[in-house]
Amino acid sequence: MGLFDGIIGNASEVDAAKVEKEVSELLTASEKVEHAYKLIRDLFIFTNKRLILVDKQGVSGKKTEYHSLPYKSITHFAVETAGTFDLDAELKIWVSGGSAPIEKTFNKQLNIYDVQAVLASYVC
Repeated sequence: MGLFDGIIGNASEVDAAKVEKEVSELLTASEKVEHAYKLIRDLFIFTNKRLILVDKQGVSGKKTEYHSLPYKSITHFAVETAGTFDLDAELKIWVSGGSAPIEKTFNKQLNIYDVQAVLASYVC
């Protein structure tokens, strides 16, 4: 991921095995990281059981908030592909009990269809 992508808010795929080691304390014994995406310091992680959103806060990034979304709580989702002049694609996820979606932006090089396929395989 280039610095420019991070500055404009785009996420790129990162090595799932590396992320699994980084968040091993959060995972259950039978849980595996299958896909992970990084946005500057933040991560969103697709495991075989749930979606984990990692929000690093503050200047140093030492304070970290972890959101765990079981796939069964995701009511629906939408993808918006990058256009000719658009630099990004978007993923929107609605969770039961919430009215506003969780929105994530991906750079144009990432295949948004792959991301939604991962989500669809667990939600549907």
